[in-house]
Amino acid sequence: MATFTRINKDETPSIIIHPDHIISKIDDNIYGGFTEHMGRCIYGGIYDPENPLSDENGYRKDVIEAMKELNVPVVRYPGGNFVATYHWLDGVGPKEQRPRRPELAWLGIETNQFGTDEFMKWCEIVGTEPYLCLNFGTGTLDEALGWLEYCNSNQDTYYANLRRKNGTEKPYNVKYWALGNECYGPWQVEQFTKEDYAKRAYQWAKAMKLLDPSITLILCGESGFSSWDYYVLQQCVKWDVHGLSGDNTKSLIDMHSIHLYTADKEHMANATAPRAAERAIQMAMSLIDLARIENKVPHTVPRQKICFDEWNVWDPARAPGEQGAEEKYTLSDALAVAVFLNAFIRQSAVVGMANIAQSVNVISPLMTTKDGIVKQATWWPLLLFSKYMRGECIALNVRSPEYTGRTNPPWVRGTIETPLLDCSATLNDGHITLAVVNISEEQDFAVKLEDGADREVMVFRVEGDNVSAVNTESQQNVRVVEDRQTGAREFTFKKHTLTMLRWKL
Repeated sequence: MATFTRINKDETPSIIIHPDHIISKIDDNIYGGFTEHMGRCIYGGIYDPENPLSDENGYRKDVIEAMKELNVPVVRYPGGNFVATYHWLDGVGPKEQRPRRPELAWLGIETNQFGTDEFMKWCEIVGTEPYLCLNFGTGTLDEALGWLEYCNSNQDTYYANLRRKNGTEKPYNVKYWALGNECYGPWQVEQFTKEDYAKRAYQWAKAMKLLDPSITLILCGESGFSSWDYYVLQQCVKWDVHGLSGDNTKSLIDMHSIHLYTADKEHMANATAPRAAERAIQMAMSLIDLARIENKVPHTVPRQKICFDEWNVWDPARAPGEQGAEEKYTLSDALAVAVFLNAFIRQSAVVGMANIAQSVNVISPLMTTKDGIVKQATWWPLLLFSKYMRGECIALNVRSPEYTGRTNPPWVRGTIETPLLDCSATLNDGHITLAVVNISEEQDFAVKLEDGADREVMVFRVEGDNVSAVNTESQQNVRVVEDRQTGAREFTFKKHTLTMLRWKL
């Protein structure tokens, strides 16, 4: 959490850090990933059996190492829009017997050479946890229950035995399951009304938790501030008074999913756009609390959290989804990603998961070529946050000038501040880490810091020559510069940079 005081541009900003004021524990799952059967994310991304850079399973070894470097705790799969026509049984068993299907979300052909077992094995190698999304388009409840049984059951039953037959004796124990993806959207195969979705989601949730009460179920929300969100929360966030989930101290629904992509051609509007994500989290949590109040959910029943399971900078006109959505990210986009991540830290009390969309090639910080990988501009803030911004969120008081121009979306102006210095701070392993995004394209800021500035401070700075800088196979124009400073009580946060300061408490 950070309180913000607006000052004039000619005043000296300040940041007061309160290491003894712990706001909330940060869930590691905010650094989650997302892999969808879209473009080159799966085929040619994480799975490329013909490439010499792949292992005996067909998995790209350089991608695995990159995911390990990010220490990604959870990965969502297999979509995304793709899931609305995906039948998981097509993707298990002998590969030569798997059917090729028309793929309607991104207008391609799905070979099903990569499916549940391949994904689970990849997760095991990477050291991450799977998060599966159910087909709410052409799928059935029987099919969903079969998938849950296949993944999680250790009993002598049909789908558990099918998993054993396919070579995996022990259950995968998949914890996270999404009740559909973007079911509100006209782009979906079988779009739902909010009334029809809420009824189906609640009934499926009951059945899923009867089969496995231990799972975490994620409701399909929209933006966090829509009539869809309001209605489905009202209908689905209820106390499981009859114990249908196996425990009448819980709710059938554990988290509420929201999605937001931002982008703008102008840097300042682009870099401030993720402030909408923070406001969306706040509004969605208010709707969750309203549903709990009106449905008389006891305070002893754990409060549902936000699952921000698609977020990123993406302009579909610039990088169309049906053409693979291979964005080429700039330093401006990297700063926007850092503002997203700051928001997740500040709102960590209510965010249970966040998944950058996507992890490889498709609107991704990581791109593969036949000869290696390219770490885009947005890779660097993601890496620094994942390495250092864990543990607990601590309080800040920030005095900074504010950007007052056009915002995208327009409603950001007037609903949440847009400081030129966007900040968050954490306490972890006896270290304080302060992340400061100076979104200004023109002005460096010399900032007075309180607490820790007289000690040795590690400095990490994501920078480039200008906000349009991009990375290529041959040039890292956006990079991380490391430094150490001792005894300083004032730090200069350079224009258009992310600066991370880290010192021992």
